[in-house]
Amino acid sequence: MKNTLHKLFLFTLVCLFVVPVSAQSRKERKILYNSQYNYEIEPVGVGQDGTKVFKVWGYGKDVGAAVMNAKEAAVAACIFKGLPGGEGSAPTPAICSQPNAEVTHADYFEKFFEVGGKYLQFIALTTDGDPSGEDRLKIKKGYKVAIYVQVMYDSLRKQLEADGIARRLDAGF
Repeated sequence: MKNTLHKLFLFTLVCLFVVPVSAQSRKERKILYNSQYNYEIEPVGVGQDGTKVFKVWGYGKDVGAAVMNAKEAAVAACIFKGLPGGEGSAPTPAICSQPNAEVTHADYFEKFFEVGGKYLQFIALTTDGDPSGEDRLKIKKGYKVAIYVQVMYDSLRKQLEADGIARRLDAGF
């Protein structure tokens, strides 16, 4: 009996120390923006000069949160990953071509992508209404929704260049 209680006590102590060590802060847990698995993007068509139009998927506990996540993913994909080419068009390269830009400029991007942050200025047009049909899926932990979005790509590039985050296209090698 004493041996069983002793083992139970040790197990409890181990759990108390291991669980907090493995837990991470919100900032550490956040998935890096340049992860190749973060974005589900489908080219849609050609937008006005200086813009990119595509369909992007987002995730959230409710539909509204999933729509906001999709908007964030749309801008982040333009910055960190680039966009796939559509029918008859070439892929669009990422604005930040330097490796680990999201880590190097973590403070900038934390503020840029905060709730109601500056990234929303570069979304020209979206289908904000509650998606339905195949664009709205109920998943285990909430919703997965797709919206059509138009990102002001050239304006986004100019802003990041002005802020010293992205290299200018005429900067050379």
